[in-house]
Amino acid sequence: MTKTADRRMTTLRRVTPAMGVSLPMLLAYAPLAHAELGQARADFGGVGLMQTPTARMAPLGDISLNYSHVSPYSRYNVSVQAMDWLEAGFRYTSVLNRDYGASGDDDRSYLDKGVDFKFRLLEESRHLPTVALGFRDFGGTGLFGSEYLVASKRWYDFDFTLGLGWGYLAAGSNIGNPLSAISDRFDKRSTENPEQAGDFELGDLFSGDMGLFGGVEYQTPWEPLTLQLEYDGNDYRSEPLDNPQDQDSPLNLGARFQLNDNIALSAGWERGNTAMLGITFRGNLAGWSQPKTGDPQPVPLQAAPRQTTQDWDGVTRELQNNAGMRVRRITRDDDELVVEAEATKYRSMLESESRANRILNNHTADDIDTYRYHWQSVGMGLRDDVHDRRAYLNAARSTAYDQQYHYGLYASALTQPSDRKPSGELLYEDDLEQFSWNLSPGLNQNLGGPDGYLYQIYAKLDAEYRTDPNGWFSGQLALNLADNFDKYDYIASSELPRVRTYIGTYLDETNLGIYNLQYTRTARFGQDWYGMAYGGLLEMMYAGAGGEILYRPFDSPVAFGIDLNWVKQRDFDQRFDMRDYDTWTGHATAYIETGIEDVLAQISVGRYLAKDEGVTFDLSRAFDSGVRVGAWATFTNAGDAYGEGSFDKGLYVSIPFDAFFTESSRNGTTIAWQPLTRDGGARLARRYTLYGLTQDRDMGRYWDDYDKIWE
Repeated sequence: MTKTADRRMTTLRRVTPAMGVSLPMLLAYAPLAHAELGQARADFGGVGLMQTPTARMAPLGDISLNYSHVSPYSRYNVSVQAMDWLEAGFRYTSVLNRDYGASGDDDRSYLDKGVDFKFRLLEESRHLPTVALGFRDFGGTGLFGSEYLVASKRWYDFDFTLGLGWGYLAAGSNIGNPLSAISDRFDKRSTENPEQAGDFELGDLFSGDMGLFGGVEYQTPWEPLTLQLEYDGNDYRSEPLDNPQDQDSPLNLGARFQLNDNIALSAGWERGNTAMLGITFRGNLAGWSQPKTGDPQPVPLQAAPRQTTQDWDGVTRELQNNAGMRVRRITRDDDELVVEAEATKYRSMLESESRANRILNNHTADDIDTYRYHWQSVGMGLRDDVHDRRAYLNAARSTAYDQQYHYGLYASALTQPSDRKPSGELLYEDDLEQFSWNLSPGLNQNLGGPDGYLYQIYAKLDAEYRTDPNGWFSGQLALNLADNFDKYDYIASSELPRVRTYIGTYLDETNLGIYNLQYTRTARFGQDWYGMAYGGLLEMMYAGAGGEILYRPFDSPVAFGIDLNWVKQRDFDQRFDMRDYDTWTGHATAYIETGIEDVLAQISVGRYLAKDEGVTFDLSRAFDSGVRVGAWATFTNAGDAYGEGSFDKGLYVSIPFDAFFTESSRNGTTIAWQPLTRDGGARLARRYTLYGLTQDRDMGRYWDDYDKIWE
């Protein structure tokens, strides 16, 4: 790719009103996820039987898209195995025989959104089952809200499950709740209230009558086929939205047929009188990778020349093409050669340095003993990595695997970048002034609103002009090719300014729009302090100016940042005219690497676009593949003015491009799901963040894809 700005656009979460990539497209590139007994997806998504969950977990990193239909419900589910012990899911349920009440439109079915969690409490052993605690429709309308404690045990080709449920899973039961002995709040469960969508009804947890559910899954002698028998604890007489269903039997029968390693079909007979059909797409994010056959081979090591080269232009071209380093300056300080550069290709800093060591060795005489790499990002110094030339050569020429694998531990020293200006003899310098552009297709999607599936297919032209190491102009022009956003209809009752819910008008108003046109400058204020200022057309809906300051010590698990922005709402034609609305918005953010299974926690406090104030919590987990999955929730003081629900939430997956392709890349993209496009809790979609720009301050970046060096 030619557009260097993409690397800097990649942030841990970018909140947009639509998805940029479809999940089926994503799963088409995912590695195979072999099916096994106990891995079926339930009607509600996640690992289970049909209507009921099991205690089973999918393999780490598993992601699935599941559709099921059992009248009158059609369900669209996304589930992710974020940790060995945690399954998270997001779901849309279309109630086909009920209208979307808020719209008054008879042509729209009622649509419910829900988030699920399941936690493994005990792993299976020879004598004990695996046990899990789960929450269904947590923080949603509560229409299908349930809590459950479930156990599963495998016996040869059978997988047995037995569970206790509350709420929807126990709607057909009258078993008293033993928790009532602790408090009378467990006696009854409040009636669901769709008008309070998004509230946390914590007082309802584990309340009301309990019910039993369970079943068995059988692996037939024909490997692609498994059969299921399930006892359902719901009698369907108390369905949400005053929508009772006939049930002739509490026993459900089902079958799952594995078409291939990533696609499964399911069918069943539920309630003794209703057919169920479903399909599941699966992939695995943790092991996502492609052999890098498109990368150039590292240059062969040669004997050091008698004299150091004078052709530094040629050396820098070789460093760019083979080591993925855009060189700003090369200096010699006694027996040390210092290379100031930006990483452009490899996610692993060590891989770039290993390739660069070979190139420099072939062009420098024996009187240079040390190679120092002063890594920068848009003019900001990040780190110094120092390699002892002799130690590197001994390790690189060794045939012993353990020496090769561990050479980095003794051949390089990692230090914080120094604040001193380069000294010694200047051998090469480049102001990095450069123009780059990229033309590519784009896709905006909105799935799950009352308007059904909305899409926009467009061609986007990205361009960047680098004025100097610390400054650049960036722009993005979008040409609409096809869309159906004319169907978008804003029907919420929010009293807040419409800061995001004009999305349909923005996408439908013009065929050619300027999504971004801004100038950005960065600075480093001290050993651990970074700054950035920017102004222009900041995103599709807003123009303005702002700045950010970040405190990020080298290889520290904690960083702190503050951003402040004045913005004015752009006209719907996405050119240079403005609307009347303007505001100040900004946040103070703490970034915390928890040390627990590569989980990053972000906590942002501040003012949002609709002038509401509150906090956003963001938890995400990175896999070895470079893929990051996360979830966020925003709570503000909008109160009743918020509209549907009292907080905003969403899930996202950030994917490095080199997971798709056979050539290494530092670029990436993000797929995000939000239940609704709301005005409350809306944040400015800043194109760049200092935390993203300074990602190589993290020591972990040094070792990414380390093994590729020796493949």
